Amino acid sequence: MPRKNTEEASPVARFEQSLEELEQLVEKMEQGEMSLEESLAAYERGVGLYRQCQTALEQAELRVRLLSDPDRPDTAQPFTADDGG
Repeated sequence: MPRKNTEEASPVARFEQSLEELEQLVEKMEQGEMSLEESLAAYERGVGLYRQCQTALEQAELRVRLLSDPDRPDTAQPFTADDGG
């Protein structure tokens, strides 16, 4: 079966790549050596990456809820720190 390229992959599959790119972008911006135009472009890209990560996490949470109780995903309870055992 052919492997999907990054553009066709779901947000959940792209999460780690988006997060890594966002971290690199933040590090570069924190160095303070970018022009105003570069900073604005980097900020815009960062917002897009943040939204991709947020969407991926929401979809992952929905998948977990559906796996936990496929008949009633709306009643699933969020995980807490104590649930991990």
